[in-house]
Amino acid sequence: MVDTTVTKVDSSHSPTGPDGQKYLASSVHMGMRLWEGLAAGDESAPVRRHYETIGYVIQGRAELTVEGSVVRLGPGDSWVVPKGAEHAYRILEPFTAVEATHPPSHVHGRDQ
Repeated sequence: MVDTTVTKVDSSHSPTGPDGQKYLASSVHMGMRLWEGLAAGDESAPVRRHYETIGYVIQGRAELTVEGSVVRLGPGDSWVVPKGAEHAYRILEPFTAVEATHPPSHVHGRDQ
Protein backbone atom coordinates (compact mmCIF):
# COMPACT_ATOMS: atom_id res chain seq x y z
CA MET A 1 0.00 0.00 0.00
CA VAL A 2 1.31 3.42 -0.96
CA ASP A 3 1.46 6.14 1.70
CA THR A 4 -0.53 9.11 0.37
CA THR A 5 -0.30 11.21 3.54
CA VAL A 6 0.22 14.92 2.90
CA THR A 7 1.64 17.05 5.69
CA LYS A 8 1.65 20.83 5.76
CA VAL A 9 3.56 22.73 8.44
CA ASP A 10 2.89 26.40 9.17
CA SER A 11 6.33 27.56 10.30
CA SER A 12 4.83 30.32 12.46
CA HIS A 13 3.77 27.50 14.81
CA SER A 14 6.87 25.31 14.48
CA PRO A 15 8.81 24.30 17.57
CA THR A 16 12.40 25.47 17.98
CA GLY A 17 15.40 23.44 19.03
CA PRO A 18 18.10 24.10 21.61
CA ASP A 19 20.22 26.16 19.18
CA GLY A 20 17.37 28.24 17.73
CA GLN A 21 16.64 26.00 14.74
CA LYS A 22 13.01 25.92 13.68
CA TYR A 23 11.71 22.43 12.93
CA LEU A 24 9.70 22.27 9.72
CA ALA A 25 8.09 19.27 8.01
CA SER A 26 9.44 15.83 8.80
CA SER A 27 8.70 12.26 7.90
CA VAL A 28 9.94 8.92 9.13
CA HIS A 29 13.06 9.24 6.93
CA MET A 30 13.80 12.99 6.63
CA GLY A 31 13.39 16.22 8.52
CA MET A 32 13.69 19.89 7.59
CA ARG A 33 14.77 22.77 9.77
CA LEU A 34 15.27 26.48 9.28
CA TRP A 35 18.09 28.55 10.70
CA GLU A 36 17.24 32.24 10.45
CA GLY A 37 18.82 35.40 11.76
CA LEU A 38 22.06 33.84 12.95
CA ALA A 39 24.40 36.70 13.85
CA ALA A 40 27.88 37.38 12.50
CA GLY A 41 30.39 35.93 14.93
CA ASP A 42 28.16 33.02 16.03
CA GLU A 43 30.13 29.75 16.10
CA SER A 44 29.31 26.17 16.90
CA ALA A 45 31.64 23.78 18.66
CA PRO A 46 32.85 20.85 16.53
CA VAL A 47 30.38 17.95 16.72
CA ARG A 48 29.65 14.58 15.12
CA ARG A 49 26.00 13.77 14.47
CA HIS A 50 24.15 10.50 13.90
CA TYR A 51 22.46 11.89 10.80
CA GLU A 52 23.38 13.24 7.36
CA THR A 53 22.71 16.92 6.63
CA ILE A 54 22.23 18.79 3.37
CA GLY A 55 21.64 22.52 3.39
CA TYR A 56 20.97 25.57 1.25
CA VAL A 57 21.96 29.18 2.04
CA ILE A 58 19.15 31.70 1.62
CA GLN A 59 20.98 34.76 2.96
CA GLY A 60 24.34 35.64 4.50
CA ARG A 61 27.74 33.98 4.64
CA ALA A 62 29.32 31.30 6.81
CA GLU A 63 32.30 28.99 7.02
CA LEU A 64 31.68 25.29 7.38
CA THR A 65 34.55 23.12 8.60
CA VAL A 66 34.12 19.39 7.92
CA GLU A 67 36.89 17.05 9.08
CA GLY A 68 39.39 19.93 8.89
CA SER A 69 38.40 21.19 5.42
CA VAL A 70 36.93 24.73 5.36
CA VAL A 71 34.22 25.70 2.87
CA ARG A 72 32.81 29.23 2.53
CA LEU A 73 29.06 29.35 2.01
CA GLY A 74 27.03 32.18 0.50
CA PRO A 75 23.56 32.76 -0.96
CA GLY A 76 22.63 30.02 -3.40
CA ASP A 77 25.27 27.57 -2.13
CA SER A 78 24.35 24.15 -0.86
CA TRP A 79 26.36 21.68 1.21
CA VAL A 80 26.51 18.14 2.59
CA VAL A 81 27.76 16.99 6.00
CA PRO A 82 28.05 13.19 6.01
CA LYS A 83 26.72 11.20 8.96
CA GLY A 84 29.39 11.01 11.66
CA ALA A 85 31.69 13.68 10.18
CA GLU A 86 33.13 16.21 12.62
CA HIS A 87 31.90 19.66 11.63
CA ALA A 88 31.43 23.23 12.88
CA TYR A 89 29.94 26.46 11.55
CA ARG A 90 31.16 30.05 11.88
CA ILE A 91 28.73 32.78 10.80
CA LEU A 92 30.39 35.63 8.85
CA GLU A 93 27.26 37.69 7.99
CA PRO A 94 23.67 37.51 9.26
CA PHE A 95 22.68 34.04 8.05
CA THR A 96 19.54 32.17 7.02
CA ALA A 97 19.58 28.61 5.68
CA VAL A 98 17.35 25.56 5.37
CA GLU A 99 18.60 22.04 6.04
CA ALA A 100 17.28 18.53 5.53
CA THR A 101 18.51 15.65 7.66
CA HIS A 102 18.33 11.89 7.28
CA PRO A 103 17.09 10.52 9.57
CA PRO A 104 15.24 13.49 11.15
CA SER A 105 17.61 15.33 13.48
CA HIS A 106 15.11 16.01 16.25
CA VAL A 107 13.94 12.44 16.81
CA HIS A 108 15.29 10.45 19.77
CA GLY A 109 17.56 13.28 20.96
CA ARG A 110 19.79 13.33 17.87
CA ASP A 111 20.07 17.15 18.06
CA GLN A 112 21.63 16.97 21.52
